[in-house]
Amino acid sequence: MNHAANRPGRIDRYERASCRRPRRQRRATTVRALALLALCAFLLGAGSAQAATGGLGATPPAARAQASAGIAFTPMRWAGATWYGPGFYGNQTACGQVLRPGTVGVAHRSLPCGTRVRFVYHGRQLLTRVIDRGPYSAGHAWDLTNGAREALGFEGSGRVGYAIELRYARRRG
Repeated sequence: MNHAANRPGRIDRYERASCRRPRRQRRATTVRALALLALCAFLLGAGSAQAATGGLGATPPAARAQASAGIAFTPMRWAGATWYGPGFYGNQTACGQVLRPGTVGVAHRSLPCGTRVRFVYHGRQLLTRVIDRGPYSAGHAWDLTNGAREALGFEGSGRVGYAIELRYARRRG
């Protein structure tokens, strides 16, 4: 606390501005924060999902296997996508794979071959790898193969959510 003489016999006290709130307000804020944290933990946990599904949890088996594999992904982003296939069946992709009608994969301009990518479209998820180069149409970042298109329920062109495997995302900058 600083004291300064203003007039003879009078001392003005200048206190530093602080964020200190009365004890009651701090306690209430702390209680609210803990309650919110507990609610988030409950919602993210499998407590209610296990009871509703007989102890299996709401996570599909493929997602559980992926989580146990320790794959880390970037945050979800959105970009334009198209699909390709019918005119290219039987040809070799840029990564050395023969393209068939049921091939599940994706084409990207710069990601290395084999990079794992998670796609989300209208509530459906797909974990696949980069197997080709493309797309060559303006305004799109991804080209899905016919197998990937069918797995996502994707038709024509549109926007898809995607997350790239973290170890490859760091290389891209």
